[in-house]
Amino acid sequence: MALADKITPLILTYNEEPNLRRTLDRLQWAKEVLVVDSYSTDATLSICQSYANVRILQRMFDTAAAQDNFGLDNVQTEWVLSMDADYVLSEELIRELHELPDNPPMYGYFIPFRYCVYGKPLRATLLPPRCSLYRRDKARYYDDGHTQRVRIDGVTGALRHHILHDDRKSLSRWLRSQDRYVDLEARKLRDTPANELSFNDRIRQGKILAPVMVFVYCLTAKGMIFDGWHGWYYTLQRTLAEILLALRLIEVDRFDVASTIQPPESTSRRSALPKGDDAAVISARR
Repeated sequence: MALADKITPLILTYNEEPNLRRTLDRLQWAKEVLVVDSYSTDATLSICQSYANVRILQRMFDTAAAQDNFGLDNVQTEWVLSMDADYVLSEELIRELHELPDNPPMYGYFIPFRYCVYGKPLRATLLPPRCSLYRRDKARYYDDGHTQRVRIDGVTGALRHHILHDDRKSLSRWLRSQDRYVDLEARKLRDTPANELSFNDRIRQGKILAPVMVFVYCLTAKGMIFDGWHGWYYTLQRTLAEILLALRLIEVDRFDVASTIQPPESTSRRSALPKGDDAAVISARR
């Protein structure tokens, strides 16, 4: 059996109608794709049900790490390809996955990204390579600010070809999500000892420099000024994210305004549903 036959792509979703079809189109080589959905209210489930290899579980969202760990517990193959709903595998990466040896010495592989703005790949990104392919029984997720990270118990390697990160959701949706993201990041920066923070996070704690540095870094060091308006869009978006975080830190640190994490958009209207793993149901399978 080829290694590709032992891989289950795992995708977390909530209202991913603008992105999901492009992602699933590049996963038709997989025998099964597992989608863990946070009770979407758009066409996400209908899109999933139109693909014969997709299995859907639903779980009330609490944290991204808990959602991913729930998915790992329900994967039935030896290997997992962890994805967001706006990740599109490049054709080169698909070929590389099929060329991997049946029993590789690595327990996980880091995969590089190319960020896209409305379908156009940029020449660079702020996203580092992510350990997205790994042995299921050697992996566990933990929360880190607004995102989640995977801890691999064993040796890891790197793949050469990339995933396209191509989020087509609207700017207004992005802005709504930032309120929760900056709250989680502010809590991380406030509660984590300084010696455990990365250099970038220590710069963020200072509030003023981070937005300026991100703006200059994207346009010059990353060369996004040569990507035209697509590069400006990404640069301004990342700068705005840093400005919002700085404002939240100023509120908390200087004005003694309590930082209150709001329920995520995917759960705020469903308080009557059971929480956590008790809410897991198989909603559909084709």
